[in-house]
Amino acid sequence: MSASASPVQRAADPAAPIWPVLLAGSAILLLSFGLRAGFGVFQTPIAAEMNWPRSEFSFALAIQNLVWGLAQPLFSMAADRYGDRKALTAGALFYALGLWLSSTAMTPGEQALGAGLLVGLGVAGTGFGVVLAVVGRIAPPEKRSQILGLVTAAGSLGQVVVPPLAEWLQRATDWRVTLAIFAGLALLMLLLTPFVKGPPKVADAQEEPMGQVLGRAFRDPTYWLLFIGFFSCGYQLAFITAHFPAFVTEICGPILGEGAAALGAQAIAVIGVMNVVGTILAGRLGAKYSKKYLLAGIYAARTIVGAWFIMTPMTPTTVLIFSALMGSLWLATVPLTSGIVADLYGLKYMGTLYGVIFLSHQLGGFMGVWLGGAFYDAYGSYTLVWWVGVGVGALSAIVHLPIRETPPPSRGGQGGLAPA
Repeated sequence: MSASASPVQRAADPAAPIWPVLLAGSAILLLSFGLRAGFGVFQTPIAAEMNWPRSEFSFALAIQNLVWGLAQPLFSMAADRYGDRKALTAGALFYALGLWLSSTAMTPGEQALGAGLLVGLGVAGTGFGVVLAVVGRIAPPEKRSQILGLVTAAGSLGQVVVPPLAEWLQRATDWRVTLAIFAGLALLMLLLTPFVKGPPKVADAQEEPMGQVLGRAFRDPTYWLLFIGFFSCGYQLAFITAHFPAFVTEICGPILGEGAAALGAQAIAVIGVMNVVGTILAGRLGAKYSKKYLLAGIYAARTIVGAWFIMTPMTPTTVLIFSALMGSLWLATVPLTSGIVADLYGLKYMGTLYGVIFLSHQLGGFMGVWLGGAFYDAYGSYTLVWWVGVGVGALSAIVHLPIRETPPPSRGGQGGLAPA
């Protein structure tokens, strides 16, 4: 079923302006994902000043990804039940508190609490699960995929700005002051939440309760294929966000000296710039072509790009080429995956259903960040953990091929699986 044929109708007035919601939601994602993308820049200075092995701060970031994934369905359910703005407000407060505690942390445990647990809760409350559900409900069905792509791309604009800003602030002050400034930036999200107001309720044709909708999705093999496929996306993105600046600094240091740290931050920014293009394009293509084949193609392309990069001697040129290519594929999976969820299971509980699938993304993120630090400490190299990322990317390309893009059984039916 296409989005235009969805039995779930918009409850909002079709003539009501949607741009205030889109702009505010985009700005929240810009801050939320921009601040999170900056954490990779702190990897080397924190380890050096605190005399910690790289796995210590990596573990805090791994906890962040895991908590984000576990809390995402809970925040989505809270938003569905109590209101989107309440969920966003709680997320912004958790985010700011976590960044502040991270700036004052003196032990790995304190970093795990601040940068790990609290920031993870913050990203869950201000990220895709809540914001995209609001946007999906207000968007016209025929433009839903494109609008989801546009708002998703906004998160990348933060990735363009924040990592270079973090690197510059650290040189001007230090990492603690930089994180404290970021805590203040997180509080700006509180000023935006009043504008993120979707329809008061999305009316479903048969008013299914949440448990029935979840049960229908959980019995559908397509839902679990989406769940499995999203694992590699989280693995690759989280590993690169957390470790790529340090990876670039280490390898390119002999060539660029102190400029290698700036190149690492710039690489994340280039990923962000290209992600804006790639995500918008994915949203537009998803409105016209099969989303599952687009997803399979994206994961296959990531596999090829990752394999090429690790087999090629690293230079500043290859770093920027890789960043541009990977950036064009970075969040392109999000509007397509969330679009399939909306098409198959409706919009009423889209946030909750997408939140459960997103848990797989963050389980992959936990593994990518944690293995990156653990393998580096054990082997002195990122090569092995990089090849694991290439392998899981190939798996995701395969598991998306049998996904069904027509709805599971009719809502008034017997509840069995629809034929493939």
